[in-house]
Amino acid sequence: MLVQQPGRSPTLITLYTAATPNGYKVSVALEELELPYQVRPIDLLAGEQKQDWFLRISPNGRIPAIEDEGLAIFESGAILVHLAERTGRLLPTDRHGRSRVFQWLMFQMGGIGPMMGQANVFFRYWPEKLPAVIDRYQGEVRRLLGVLDRHLADNEWLAGDYSIADIANWCWTRTARWSGVDPEPFQNLARWHRAIAARPAAQRGIAVPTDAGALTRGEGNDAETFARAARTIVETGRG
Repeated sequence: MLVQQPGRSPTLITLYTAATPNGYKVSVALEELELPYQVRPIDLLAGEQKQDWFLRISPNGRIPAIEDEGLAIFESGAILVHLAERTGRLLPTDRHGRSRVFQWLMFQMGGIGPMMGQANVFFRYWPEKLPAVIDRYQGEVRRLLGVLDRHLADNEWLAGDYSIADIANWCWTRTARWSGVDPEPFQNLARWHRAIAARPAAQRGIAVPTDAGALTRGEGNDAETFARAARTIVETGRG
């Protein structure tokens, strides 16, 4: 049984997280892998991620992080690999299969995440609107979505069977509208989005610790509330 409650227990994985795409990557994986875990939400607005106790767990002062049987792990990609290897699921055991998963995982970590993150900052949070900068990052997001779309034209999943690569990329690309990018032209990507969104574990995972639905809708009062909070984090240097 999956456990999501405050507090600490040596028998459970402790997930330190917040309602962001990187945080959802790990909670979705934990749900898919059916690993028992407890959640310790991190208050990004209050700067909790920069406190000494958390920096001992996550030296970069970012979420997510986990503690698993005395081992502290930071960086979402490293956590995904650890969890997959721990269970023998969502990651092939053969060399070629692992390479394919790692390629698409690195694609998210080195491309999709950073470019969408910068698009978010300058389109949503930066106090001054800089059209050239916004166009630059939104254009790169569109290009990267196109890479996924072309690959998914001939592949059900990114790297053979459903894997941590799908989880990592989905948790980010599902929020394209928040970056100011229309995902509708990418029909193969849309098919893949729907397939993952229909998975019960994915639905549970994006509700941990809360469901930031504003990220996917990109509009309405919830979106503005989320944007104001994120803007504060950017302006105060807590991000």
